[in-house]
Amino acid sequence: MSVTTKRAVSFTETETRSDEMNRTIEAWVDDLVTDVGEAAASAEFQEWLDIQSRFHDYSHRNSLLIKLQCPEATRVAGYNTWRNEFDRHVQEGESAIWIWAPIITKQCPECENSPSYHENSDCEYDETSPDEWSKGLVGFKPASVFDISQTEGEPLPDLETEATGDPGELVPALLESADQLEIETRIIPSDEWNHGEATGVCTRRSVMTMHPRVEVKDRENRADLASTLIHEYAHALLHFDVDDNTERVKREIEAEAVAYVVGRYFGVDTSGSAFYLAAWSGDDLEVISDRLGRISNTAQELIETLKQKTKMPAESKVSKAV
Repeated sequence: MSVTTKRAVSFTETETRSDEMNRTIEAWVDDLVTDVGEAAASAEFQEWLDIQSRFHDYSHRNSLLIKLQCPEATRVAGYNTWRNEFDRHVQEGESAIWIWAPIITKQCPECENSPSYHENSDCEYDETSPDEWSKGLVGFKPASVFDISQTEGEPLPDLETEATGDPGELVPALLESADQLEIETRIIPSDEWNHGEATGVCTRRSVMTMHPRVEVKDRENRADLASTLIHEYAHALLHFDVDDNTERVKREIEAEAVAYVVGRYFGVDTSGSAFYLAAWSGDDLEVISDRLGRISNTAQELIETLKQKTKMPAESKVSKAV
């Protein structure tokens, strides 16, 4: 990665401060674009993508079925898929998770039934033989899958995306800035976390305040905790009310880029997030550059807010963070 983490960046000249901040942040985002390109081209990232591509994207019905049967599920696959593709084996005594699997078979061009159902239907189509029919979706059947936690064997490759460095008083400062930013924030103990593999979420507006609510999973790595808080704060500030699913990739890129820029200012190295960004952005790296203005403005707002809080006595910050 090309990024070099530096602490104590300062913009001391009042008359040129705004321009200097803009130029510095734009340069950092340019660095991030380069890092994403390097990550996307790396053998490690390609291996990880290959693994991920072998897990199916499930419909909302199946996702709901999985969560109802196994709320802690993170990655699911069939018995033979675990064994043949990942060299993992379902442990003895594990209960299957049942989902709907598509039935793909020869399909009548007119009634769209399978040959056997077509024969028993009122459809009179006979222009071509069933052997010449194209395959299509004719229905669904129950199928069993298992979560990775129900299996044992070869580990799946994982990418190191945790932030590193010394965050100083950044976590307390983030918590103290929540009111000013109109965000409700909670750090949840790991044993009470119920959002699966996610380390942070920006959820519904609070009924009492109508402010976005941010929850992050507590962990020993305070640099990574700070990075996650910044990422979720960016979601709250930039696009909490955007519901269009097609914007998900762009929203994630914006939020993670903000976390990169703000974290870098305060001495937190989030260069590992380039892997995360590459996974979301595919080949289109321009999505980061195109949104530079929104990323820069949000990063500046957070930096200025947090700078005020980090000047407070450390004791008062720690007491409020507990």
